[in-house]
Amino acid sequence: MTQGDTGAEVGTRSAGGPGPADLPGPGEPLALAELAAVLPDAWRSRGLGRVGSTAVKVARMDGLPLAEESHPTAEALLVLDGLLALEVAGEPVSVRAGELFLVPAHTPHRVGPGSTGTLLIVEAEAAGN
Repeated sequence: MTQGDTGAEVGTRSAGGPGPADLPGPGEPLALAELAAVLPDAWRSRGLGRVGSTAVKVARMDGLPLAEESHPTAEALLVLDGLLALEVAGEPVSVRAGELFLVPAHTPHRVGPGSTGTLLIVEAEAAGN
């Protein structure tokens, strides 16, 4: 769902990643909207941590569409604020602030124009990441 990931783990700084200098350590709250607001590029996600082999990321949406993609595993998309305009398997889906959408594995999906706000992404990492 994102163009890239700064690769930060909780409590570490990503190489060249956006401020703040360090993420809070494990067990400390994360200000997700603030972390997304300082990302230099929309849709360039910032890794927040891991749960097993699953990555938890935050991204800033800027209203521009993204190309269609699919993944070998399911992906969870939680809109923290704003609106995520998706097309999933050819059908339009609007995900509003406070709503979670689960994209099934191998399902083609794309972000449509008008998606703005802050998005939390939970997805399995590809082997080798």
